[in-house]
Amino acid sequence: MHPIERLRYVARASGAPQRALVQETAAALASFGSDPQGLVTACRRIVSRQPTSGPLVWFGARVLTAGDASSEIWAAAGEMQADPTAGLLAHALPEDATVTVLGWPDEIAEALPRRGDVEVMAIDTGGEASGFVSRLWRSDVEATDVPQAGLGAAVAASTVVLLESPAIGPTEFLAVSGSRAAAAVARHAGIPVWLVAGVGRVLPQRMWDGLRDRVQVDDPWDADDEIVPLDLVDRMIGPRGPESVTEALQRIDCPIAPELFKGNII
Repeated sequence: MHPIERLRYVARASGAPQRALVQETAAALASFGSDPQGLVTACRRIVSRQPTSGPLVWFGARVLTAGDASSEIWAAAGEMQADPTAGLLAHALPEDATVTVLGWPDEIAEALPRRGDVEVMAIDTGGEASGFVSRLWRSDVEATDVPQAGLGAAVAASTVVLLESPAIGPTEFLAVSGSRAAAAVARHAGIPVWLVAGVGRVLPQRMWDGLRDRVQVDDPWDADDEIVPLDLVDRMIGPRGPESVTEALQRIDCPIAPELFKGNII
């Protein structure tokens, strides 16, 4: 596939796993190593067309601030591909846990089949829960498709609530709609909330602000995603395993590259 066509494919992709978006972007950008201006334009285009993707912001910022962009493309893509978060999450879950999840979260979906002793309550956000439950059943994981109206009851019956975010800032994070309600109910009921945050999700304030400005909408109650305060989270699970929120925020490795957010490119 021609690099430009590959970039268009990534720009149009909807619902693709973050890891796949980064890998496809890396393959497309490899041919821009000797064209700095073309590289900036390409990175800006991808970030503009995939506004909720923290890993693409992380990837673009690393590439644009590197001394050797060609090497950094593959170094960053390799880190994303080797992300151990799913395995660490599977190991960290309590025995015989009942977990509540929302929608079809990528890392969580990879982790749960590694545990045969958990029960999953999948909240039907965005109409994805039935497909997610079917996948878990095929992996011999006990799972229930729960309508959104049952969110509160499912959370209250859980051992832990698992949320997954594609982008996290210093005080808040982006997650599928319904996550704030789930986290608030869990806090009230004394149920721990774990936020799954793999490689490239935790952003510094300036880069988070650029992403946040693009995902805000006039009618947030109609949006697919929402902004959730980090103070509703008890633990974060990332490439270093379970950590406090404070510890996890110390692993920010995304450089500042404001040129990524200078206007939208179609």
